[in-house]
Amino acid sequence: MRNVTVAAVQMACTLDDRENLEKAKAKVREAARQGAQIVLLQELFERLYFCQKEKPEFYTYAETVEDCVALRELSALAGELGVVLPVSFYEKSGNALFNSLAMLDADGTNLGVYRKSHIPDGPGYEEKFYFSPGDTGFRVFQTRYGVVGAGICWDQWFPEAARCMALMGAELIFYPTAIGSEPQDAQLDSMPHWRRCMMGHAAANLVPVIAANRVGTERIDDSQITFYGSSFLTDCRGELLAQANRTEETILYAAYDLDENAARRLEWGLFRDRRPELYRPILSLDGK
Repeated sequence: MRNVTVAAVQMACTLDDRENLEKAKAKVREAARQGAQIVLLQELFERLYFCQKEKPEFYTYAETVEDCVALRELSALAGELGVVLPVSFYEKSGNALFNSLAMLDADGTNLGVYRKSHIPDGPGYEEKFYFSPGDTGFRVFQTRYGVVGAGICWDQWFPEAARCMALMGAELIFYPTAIGSEPQDAQLDSMPHWRRCMMGHAAANLVPVIAANRVGTERIDDSQITFYGSSFLTDCRGELLAQANRTEETILYAAYDLDENAARRLEWGLFRDRRPELYRPILSLDGK
């Protein structure tokens, strides 16, 4: 048996990036004390969700992998605690800017970077102003505790992303997230749809899904979003194992037997019976 305990951190962010990083590190330490071996932090946890408004001065938040303070300090923490950390950060590479995730292994090694593939653009979520579409393709990483894949927020709505990671060998799929109310429509609540979508990815691929979202109300100029938390972990059939509420900071935990999950994938036959030659329409935008 290959058993692994996973944690998802749900927290509120403030205007103070140092405070946010210290809080994240404290949450990781707490999760490790409770036995977590992989700890997921939310999307862009270092700051308020700055993508609410298009402000060129926010471009300066981007850092190279080598210069990123959060990556440097969390890499040291991962090595100290023996935990794997998928870390979301705002990446600068040459003249390009990306919404990225570094996979820090349990010895502190950076196993590589995934760049967010799907970039949203709408009121309050103006990400195309800040990020180029990712150019890494979907990635999985061989960590100390198993093979893991990760998408970032809007990626979680696309079944193709989860299926690709599963085909590439992912045994767990992680989604750091920043999602909440819609500034243009206060009555719109996407949370149930958001959660069901990812539960479906787990069920369709027989791979557990772990999502970490933020909580709290954040304001940038005249825009305001109340992030609805609701972080969760599923089993490999999409059943919820742990879930957070919409308002409270919390750490969620779940334990997985990766060998048992692998046996279920073989027994169920989903990957045996796939017909890739019939899926050509998925390679086009219009299905033709």
